[in-house]
Formats: sequence, structure tokens, C-alpha cells
Amino acid sequence: MGLDKDTIAKRIAQELKNGFYVNLGIGIPTLVANHVPPGIAIEFQSENGVMGIGQFPFEGEEDADLINAGKQTITTMPGASFFDSAVSFSMIRGKHIDLTVLGAMEVAENGDIANWKIPGKMVKGMGGAMDLVASAENIIVAMMQVNKRGESKLLKKCSLPLTGIKCVKKIVTELGVYEITPEGFLLVEYAPGVSVEKIKNATEGTLIVSEDLKEMSFS
Repeated sequence: MGLDKDTIAKRIAQELKNGFYVNLGIGIPTLVANHVPPGIAIEFQSENGVMGIGQFPFEGEEDADLINAGKQTITTMPGASFFDSAVSFSMIRGKHIDLTVLGAMEVAENGDIANWKIPGKMVKGMGGAMDLVASAENIIVAMMQVNKRGESKLLKKCSLPLTGIKCVKKIVTELGVYEITPEGFLLVEYAPGVSVEKIKNATEGTLIVSEDLKEMSFS
């Protein structure tokens, strides 16, 4: 039991506030654009040079010239703008982005994140992740809590090369919602049908269960 990737994104969409400028990373974070709550205006930014990203296009309506940083085809909202990388990263480094949602391969209990490289595998580079984690003040991670081998990805200490240090504020996985605290991962919400015992078994790092623990809500 647990959430699928789209429902993780739906839960993260509840963190959006009217007027926010939001950067969505590659993977699960891109799905957040499909779940903006009614009645609020959000500007989604992509570091390849787009402000005003909309939902994913329907099949047959894709425009190959409109892509996000993950090279997925996108739609744009009225008033969207396009610019070069220098302007895009000035927005990020200048702290003009209110919320960043990133995927991760590992997160440590102190807020360290590893999301760009697996040793031994060829990669083109860290990309914009380094700038995002260094500049953003509000970072939420969207990830699956266990890997394909059933091993926890919420760790005492990351084993993969770090992208950022002590920068993650909140994590949403298929099992629960966690806040980073000085004591470790604070479990504040659990996914429907998921027991606290299962969450404990899927968390290698220090886990604290909130006194106000509640079930996730998607209304």
C-alpha cells in the first residue's frame, strides 16, 4: 500500500500558495503542475528558460519546441515568457523562487540531498540542481521512500554524491509526509492504509512520530 507518483504530486500541490513562483524538478515534481488547487495563481518556472508552465499536453497536442528542463513537452499559460539561461538562473540565484520541488535518490536526516549522480553511471553534469539547492529557501522533495531493492532512501547519511547540504525542509513519499528537524525525520502525515510500523521499517534515519500525526488529506 502507498501512494502512486501522481498522488504524491497532488499532496505537494497543497503546499502551493497564491502568487508563488515555483520551480519543478525532473520526475515526480513535474506532475505538481497538474494539481494546482482552484482559485490560486501560480507561476511555474523551468531553468531551461520558461516562466508560466501549464499542465502536460494531451496526446496529439504536443509541441516539440515547448519543453521543460527534463525535456518533457509542456503547455504554457497566458502571459508565459521565454528567456535564456542567464536570466533563468538569475531568478534562481537571486532568490526570486518561492518554492522548489525536487526529486531525490537519497535524503539524510539532517536535510542533505543526493539527486544527481550514481557512481559508475555516465551523467552530463549536475545541471541546475546545484543552483536550486544553494539558493532556494523552501525545498520540498518528492520521492519514493524505498528503492527497487526495498532499501530505505531516507537515511542517517547519504551514500551518494551530495547535491546540497542541510537544505531540504519537507519530504513527501508514497508512505508519508516528513519535516526535517534537528532530531531527524518528523513524521507528520501518513498515507491512507499505511501503518506507522511500516513507515518505521522503511526509514533508516532517525524517525520521530509527531504528537499531531494525521492521515494525508487530498481535499
